[in-house]
Amino acid sequence: MKPRGLFSLLCLIAPVFAIANVPVTVTPVAGSHGMVVAGHPQAAEAGLRTLKAGGNAIDAAISVSLALNVAEPYGSGLGGKLMLLYYEAATKRTYVIDAMDAAGSLDVEAYKASPAAGRNYGYGAVCVPGLPAGLWLAHQQWGARPWADDIAPAIELAREGFEILPKTHLFFAEQEKKLRRGDAEIARLYLPGGALPEIGSRLPNPDLAHTLELLAQNGRDGFYRGSVAEAIVTASDAGGGVLKLEDFAHYEARLTEPVAIDFHGRQIVAAPPPATGPALLLTMLKVLEKESFAGGPLRAAENIDLLGRVWRQVIPLVQARIADVEEARFNFEKLVAPDSVAELREKARANVDPEAADEVAAFYDQSFTDDYAAATTHFAVADAQGNIVCATQSLSLHFGAGVVAPGTGVVLNNTMSNFAYSTPNSVNAPAPGKRPRSTIAPTLVFRDGRPQFAIGIPGASRIPTAILQTMIDHLVLDRSLAESIGDTRLHFTGGQGWNGHEKVEAEQSLDPEVVAALQAMGWLVELPEPAGTGRHFGGINVIELNADGSYTGYADPRRTNAAAGY
Repeated sequence: MKPRGLFSLLCLIAPVFAIANVPVTVTPVAGSHGMVVAGHPQAAEAGLRTLKAGGNAIDAAISVSLALNVAEPYGSGLGGKLMLLYYEAATKRTYVIDAMDAAGSLDVEAYKASPAAGRNYGYGAVCVPGLPAGLWLAHQQWGARPWADDIAPAIELAREGFEILPKTHLFFAEQEKKLRRGDAEIARLYLPGGALPEIGSRLPNPDLAHTLELLAQNGRDGFYRGSVAEAIVTASDAGGGVLKLEDFAHYEARLTEPVAIDFHGRQIVAAPPPATGPALLLTMLKVLEKESFAGGPLRAAENIDLLGRVWRQVIPLVQARIADVEEARFNFEKLVAPDSVAELREKARANVDPEAADEVAAFYDQSFTDDYAAATTHFAVADAQGNIVCATQSLSLHFGAGVVAPGTGVVLNNTMSNFAYSTPNSVNAPAPGKRPRSTIAPTLVFRDGRPQFAIGIPGASRIPTAILQTMIDHLVLDRSLAESIGDTRLHFTGGQGWNGHEKVEAEQSLDPEVVAALQAMGWLVELPEPAGTGRHFGGINVIELNADGSYTGYADPRRTNAAAGY
């Protein structure tokens, strides 16, 4: 079956109601049996097809994940990482698949002495990808359909081509220099005829289709052993990388448990370390739990200042304590313990400088990126039995390391850039087999043991701050999810690592009087883009579970997101 055009898909996902006046209109979509919200319409459709064919949420998630590999090649895929939350309705348990990228067999001191540019671009920046192993493990645990059937929609999409939407074209154009930088394979695939693909055209990737076929036929070994792994390692050797065949053969995704807090009568469940986004999000929520925000609006100057004061207390502690280390989960529990929360609350209220302890200072010495080009996508799936998948996947920066091993069609990550190199004692220092941390934050919200909604977003360090705003708007100030997602987006940067300048970033829809008040409070204010542009501020995707068992999907139009329900 040929992929439907965008018009057909939009007819498939007709809206159910409109929302109040906010800068970005988010159109809710209804579904009585199942729902998919994903980063591209054709990926949402792939998941819906799998649900309708009898697949469960895990089966549909595999279809969505791999279709996103095709349709958002700059954002995620087989060459990158995955963090997946799965709520199993029958047992009422939430599981986590940690399929984060892992460092290869590197000599740490030699690697640290190499040029820093090689940690961002080229084969020296590539970690062992985790996503294929993560999908395989999820299917082995919970899949209902044959593995190959779940991959079939992505193979078809790769052969026939995905649709270049206006924002797809924008992301390609922003990374044109990387696409032209010197890797012949990535240029051949994504600059057809030597030019950017035109809006409305379809861009196939037959090499990726073949790789997906090998994955479908051979399971995880179709990627981690045999011709695909050999092609990647051969290209890595030629390009100065550190990957070895044994690194691929020995990689394993982890089946683990989420982290969680109680907040305003809900339980908020999120991805564990090495993800740092949830640690920041959940700790800030606990510190803010007793605040009324003067009844709103959240984007009043006093409330923005409050968020920023809490942020500046919490983020150094998260960066100093949370990474792929054994003690990270214990460190998180200490952060959200009552005595820690009370201390952080008092420091935020008094607006004191974060302590200059060695562990806090370590954060400022690290290569912590606020780059809006961080390449990530988020999707959620819910099925007729009430199972839910909430997943975020990434290549680190857009188009990852800017390389594709010949014949594979797979864009490779540059996740080595996510380690800390300037502070030897950092919990995020590189080591063979270690997983660099990430701000990705797939999250589930429960009330009285029943799931209420699944939420996540791409956008690097802007991920936890975006979810924070949405949750406070919705859970504390009683705004609808559509309004909460669509209102002006905010983010904070600054502190010692940015020459002492603390900054509020926001979409240009932020009230000028609020901007002036924040400036009077000492904040630098930057308004980098009109509301809804989606370059700095990613698109939140949400599935809400209604009391009658139906679903509502929310696809933030800041990116190429789409919701599809039936």
